[in-house]
Amino acid sequence: MNEEGLRGRTKIFALRIIKLFSVLNKILEAKAIGNQLIRSGTSVGANYRAACKARSRAEFISKLGTAEEEADENAF
Repeated sequence: MNEEGLRGRTKIFALRIIKLFSVLNKILEAKAIGNQLIRSGTSVGANYRAACKARSRAEFISKLGTAEEEADENAF
């Protein structure tokens, strides 16, 4: 997958997370999960974009690792 493809997919993912958050936020028991989900879900794309602007391969790998950690947090 190329950079633009993944950039678009992470943006769509963030938009879907926001939509899910609007539903979860209405359920008292799910508010805590929704709050965490919106933070980690929207940061996947932000961290990927930061990785794409890395100044070195090592910085790219580090920032991409952060995006991967956030995506894994969403999976949990």
